[in-house]
Amino acid sequence: MLLPGTQMYIVTFIFVCIEIVILFYLLIYRLARSDDRTTVLNIVLIFLLITYNVTGGLLPDPNLPGSFFIQETIAYATGFIVPCYFPYYVYKAFNLEKMKFHAFRGVFLFLMLPYFVFVIVFAKSNNLDAAKDLLILPVAYALWVITSLLYAIRHKYKNDFTTNEAKEELVVLLLSLSPWVGLPVIAYLNFSQGAEVTVTNSGFLLLFSLQVKRHIKNLRIEHERLIYSEQRLQNWNESLQREVNKRTKELEIANEQKTTTFVNLAHETKTPLTLINNYLEEYIHSHGRSEELTIIKKNIDKLSNDIVNFFDLERYNKGLSIYSHNQVCNISEILSDNLVLFKEYSKKKKIDFIINIERQLLIKADPVAINRIIINLIENAIKFSSAECSIEVFLERHIDNIIFSVKDCGIGIPLELQEKVFEPYYQIENKKESNQGMGLGLPIIKKIVDELNGKIEMESNPRKQPGTKVSVMLHRYRLQENEEIVSLVPVSSIQTELEEVLEEKGYDEKKDSILIIEDNVSMINYLSKKLNVNYNVYPAVNGSEAIKKLKNISIVPDLILSDVMMDKVDGFAFAKIISNDPVYNHIPIIFLTAKAEKSDRLQGLKLGAVDYVQKPFSINELVQKIESIVANTKRQRMALVNSAFKHISKAEALPAVQNQDSFELSAKLYNLSSREMEIAKLVCEGIKYKEIAERLFIAERTVTKHVQNIFEKVGVTNKVELINKLEN
Repeated sequence: MLLPGTQMYIVTFIFVCIEIVILFYLLIYRLARSDDRTTVLNIVLIFLLITYNVTGGLLPDPNLPGSFFIQETIAYATGFIVPCYFPYYVYKAFNLEKMKFHAFRGVFLFLMLPYFVFVIVFAKSNNLDAAKDLLILPVAYALWVITSLLYAIRHKYKNDFTTNEAKEELVVLLLSLSPWVGLPVIAYLNFSQGAEVTVTNSGFLLLFSLQVKRHIKNLRIEHERLIYSEQRLQNWNESLQREVNKRTKELEIANEQKTTTFVNLAHETKTPLTLINNYLEEYIHSHGRSEELTIIKKNIDKLSNDIVNFFDLERYNKGLSIYSHNQVCNISEILSDNLVLFKEYSKKKKIDFIINIERQLLIKADPVAINRIIINLIENAIKFSSAECSIEVFLERHIDNIIFSVKDCGIGIPLELQEKVFEPYYQIENKKESNQGMGLGLPIIKKIVDELNGKIEMESNPRKQPGTKVSVMLHRYRLQENEEIVSLVPVSSIQTELEEVLEEKGYDEKKDSILIIEDNVSMINYLSKKLNVNYNVYPAVNGSEAIKKLKNISIVPDLILSDVMMDKVDGFAFAKIISNDPVYNHIPIIFLTAKAEKSDRLQGLKLGAVDYVQKPFSINELVQKIESIVANTKRQRMALVNSAFKHISKAEALPAVQNQDSFELSAKLYNLSSREMEIAKLVCEGIKYKEIAERLFIAERTVTKHVQNIFEKVGVTNKVELINKLEN
């Protein structure tokens, strides 16, 4: 029975429909399993099969376009292409190595070549029956392929057909592929379309069934492996979780032990500190205050304050309350009283206050806690503000709340760190600063504010403008009948470090010279006083300032005494800079440090340090070391220089390097990078920023940023000063 209007049998049409469904299934499977190469082979096979069935079923048909010759040529072509593909298919899909010859050579010699001869004879004679006689060669080749297929399967399984897989593959491949490989035989014997399609397509479906069965088997194996892997992963996770919990518990116990030990140590420290402080106050009261006693008192107070902060934070962490907040206090008065003291201390940094305090604002809280909030925030503002600027202190009423805010004029705090500063022991600077504490002030303030159901906020964006504003919002209280306002005993001293570095004394050519680099002002002043007796002392609070001082002073120091941990340029970075400068790389360096790591000591010695003194140290021992090193340096110098240079003064040491590029030497002394040196050179030549950007292929705003950094490092504010510093 034919499909209406065509020469295609119904059975052929049914097979085509089934195979189209299978093709879509394979395409979907391919999308899901893109790494499965067998699926691609099956897709090509099913596509060729559909093409063969459609062309073989429809052609020849006088109602379709094309001559009888063309239609028959196309029909026979599809009948040859499918058998040509099968050797390659079984070679790849079933790993039949012995089919390689047929896959790549045999089909072209014995199928494709005879087909072209068939087409030529058919075209010349216009006699299909005569052309069919030439198909005897493909018929014989089909028998050879079937024989080779049997041999390839035997070779694959090494003649062992005892397994079900081997038997199954042997039977299915022979039954399914024999009709396809023997398709030329079918064409030669001129089978009917229905018989031909039924035989060949049934073989394919049998082959496809074998592939489906294997896919199902592989999927089951993969599924079982996945389940096994998940079970192992789950067991591993459980084991890991148990180990993590165990280790976490151990760490918690160890941390608790360390904390307890530290608390006990701090507790033991409080007693001697209290005794020292009280005896010191009694001594000052009886004998008067001296500069040395003032420094001792200030540092004892700082140490006591750190101990108190630590204890208070630990009490908060354990859920204990420190203050009694059932009292009513006048926050306006507390703030005003504190500002009187802060104004005096801030004069040394030439810091002004912009004050706006609304009077008679009451709050229900412990006045000591409120005082602590005020002192901490204003102290921080003074510490981190630049000299000669203004700090804004506001206390205002906002509906039922009171807002206390302090805005400094420092560099600001990056947005990503503003939550971190309220974490205990966190410090923004990675390196030590002279005014840096233990990082406990703001965390304690945060806990006090939370205890009062208030809110603390920080506003700062260094990318847009300098300065940081910290605002504390607390609930305003209205005094009830029979309630009294608790007064706070005013604080007589503030912990803010505002001590200034002592001025340098005049140069004495009879004395050797020492450059001291130390970021703690009290320490650098102490060392200066002790060493000024026998040496010309030049103090600097960090490596960057020390480099500038080397540039500005007219002599080369005989020794450098440097702290290691400092802001901007630390001791190691400073030593590395001068080690590359022939003018200063001979100067002996003694490092001072509070760190005891062996690696740091080795690093310092590698940079040329002659000694490494650990804090705390004995001043007498340090002075003796300095004298010994300076004396030894003198002996070495006398042994190395010849008599012609004996009468050259040390002041002439600096001009000895004038043969070098003055600009480059100056730039190195100010620690300018290679890019900054390049830009500074162009700026000194009077070239505009836009032209500099074009020359260096960078943005103009990048040039501006570099120039700002250059001005800051060199310590100038305009181009004229820059030229004078770098080129003179």
